[in-house]
Amino acid sequence: MAFRRHIFVPNKRDYIRGRRRPTVECILCSILKGDPQVESLLVWHDENFAVSVNLYPYNAGHLLVFPARHVFDLRELHPHEVLGMFELTRHFLKLLDHVYEPAGYNIGCNMGDASGASIEHFHQHIVPRYPKELGFVDIVAGAKILIEDPQVTMEKLRHAVREDPVRLPPIPENQP
Repeated sequence: MAFRRHIFVPNKRDYIRGRRRPTVECILCSILKGDPQVESLLVWHDENFAVSVNLYPYNAGHLLVFPARHVFDLRELHPHEVLGMFELTRHFLKLLDHVYEPAGYNIGCNMGDASGASIEHFHQHIVPRYPKELGFVDIVAGAKILIEDPQVTMEKLRHAVREDPVRLPPIPENQP
């Protein structure tokens, strides 16, 4: 279905135009540093990686998986970081299956302005998808309605991580 029009989340318009963006070099690095200028929806992190709920999700459970090290391009990741990102993705898919029971996922990355990347720190999106996502209002109004506050998503997934902790393979000693 093609939407006839777009209805913007009121608090995102200023963010897109740069008026409400925090004045920080990197939003994801600032989240990891605990910078109070940046709203954090961090679900899990260690010294190498982090997983956060997207502040402007497409669906409930929309996550960002990213390395703690500031890199912009997938090709800059070390082999152990690539492995770690995919192991985290696998683990959080299992948690999302348990918490939300989606019918599928979109998993992907945007690199560069032309791709729609709005954060210059490499990250991977995990977007749960559901059967019959579009409801009456979506179809009649031609707009997408989100059914869950991202703060609620974060709390649900933090609880799921406590129940099923992340266990990544060790980093080989000769890796940076």
